[in-house]
Amino acid sequence: MSLSARRRRATHMLLLGAGLLLSCCGPSGCALGASASGDKDDGPLTLGFVNGGDSQFHTCLQRSVEITAKNNFARLVTANSAQDATTELSNIEDMIAREVDAIILQTVSTDALKSGLAKARSAGIPVFLTSVSADPDDILGAVVVDLTAIGRLDAQWVADDAAGRDVQVGVIAGAPGGASDLLVDGFTEALPANAEVVADQPGMFDAGKAGKVAETMVRAHPELDYVFVANEQMAFAARKAFDAAGADEVRIVTVNGTDEALAALKDGRFSATVSNSAGNTGELAVRNTIALLRDRKAEKIDNTPIRLVTEDNADTAPLYCPAADF
Repeated sequence: MSLSARRRRATHMLLLGAGLLLSCCGPSGCALGASASGDKDDGPLTLGFVNGGDSQFHTCLQRSVEITAKNNFARLVTANSAQDATTELSNIEDMIAREVDAIILQTVSTDALKSGLAKARSAGIPVFLTSVSADPDDILGAVVVDLTAIGRLDAQWVADDAAGRDVQVGVIAGAPGGASDLLVDGFTEALPANAEVVADQPGMFDAGKAGKVAETMVRAHPELDYVFVANEQMAFAARKAFDAAGADEVRIVTVNGTDEALAALKDGRFSATVSNSAGNTGELAVRNTIALLRDRKAEKIDNTPIRLVTEDNADTAPLYCPAADF
């Protein structure tokens, strides 16, 4: 190749390189490794995660979402609705304004969910749900915790333990609407005829409130035999309140399967819980969201495994929460 030909070739490559660089310039810039086309198969995705509260479940769910997003090279924007439907809608609107590729949502209520889905659909941003589902045509996908089945498992334990005796049962629910209603309905509807629900009050997924509810409940119903508590944080507070009132024989059944609860099963503070790992839910949510956005194989409606755990099988229960060090 002649000197003049080599010069023409070098000039051509410089111009081509400059053209590629210029094609990636714009108000929003370019992600490293992304092409100018903006195809979701090129470069990292940006996911918005709207959490529902600050309970141990919510904290572990967020930790799992963060770890899995990082491991899959996805950018993550997070928000917390603090168990408030209005805040949830505001958080979804903020994610829309940020133009995330998808929103992963742990909803606080069915009313909030309907409004949020409508907003996101109008903006063309897909929503992936955790814990509950919706009309498949309205969502990208979901990782479903069968909350009704969780309630049924706890109710079955009560039925087996009561063995036909007439017993009094109390319920300390979470926040009205959404997940708590499904849990409580599953529990109360599966109880046998010999188990009478004598009290049903919300603890709002707050340990302090749950302790006060338990104190009031046992004072009003001193013959209380069993109490279903909608998460383990509240259950620990209820246990303290019952013991302080001299009602240490009240048997508690609850939900989640944390390490602390497994210890409580072994020493008798709890009688049963239902394992539904927040770590599994968060990991499935992120992996399936990314796969569905990129048209890869994934279950549109997936399931978090659940399992009744008692003192007898506590040593083999699955890990509830991923390690914080990441």
